[in-house]
Amino acid sequence: MNEETEFILDTAKEAMNNAIEHLTKELRAIRAGKASPSMLINVMVNYYGAQTPLSQIANVSTPDPRTISIQPWEKNMLQEIEKAIQLANLGFNPMNNGDIIMINVPPLTEERRRDLAKQAKAEAEHAKVGIRNARKDANNDIKKADISDDMKKIAEDDVQKLTDAHVKDIEAKFSLKEVDIMKV
Repeated sequence: MNEETEFILDTAKEAMNNAIEHLTKELRAIRAGKASPSMLINVMVNYYGAQTPLSQIANVSTPDPRTISIQPWEKNMLQEIEKAIQLANLGFNPMNNGDIIMINVPPLTEERRRDLAKQAKAEAEHAKVGIRNARKDANNDIKKADISDDMKKIAEDDVQKLTDAHVKDIEAKFSLKEVDIMKV
């Protein structure tokens, strides 16, 4: 294998790993049965005029499986945090007691579980599209490369092996998340 094909394969692998990383982050944000600080990972708070992730201005914890506790480092941010949670449209009703914000996470209904499983499936499909696009780009680069036809065939086979391994990883991550979501 020459430097050019190694570079093409490395680029494809990096793009595929990025798709997996993105999927992992998105699946973490999809709510399963119990409360988790990661449920609020996408909440952005207006912090002195700048949109800032909630985790950077408050301590987010789960004192029990049905409650999320948010303790801001500055008390004057309580209203902004409460507003940001409501704007994030997560279906939570934050309660502000003047010191901390508590969120009671209601148990999921069967219908909501199915919706979340569909959302997880859509994220998995989106990641697969990213993997396939990386494969297509790599194969196009291989076709343009100044190497023998045999080397092109070997490189394309290597790209396909990478693709298959990453798609299998996506399926495994989705299956785990689906089981987690559907567990009562």
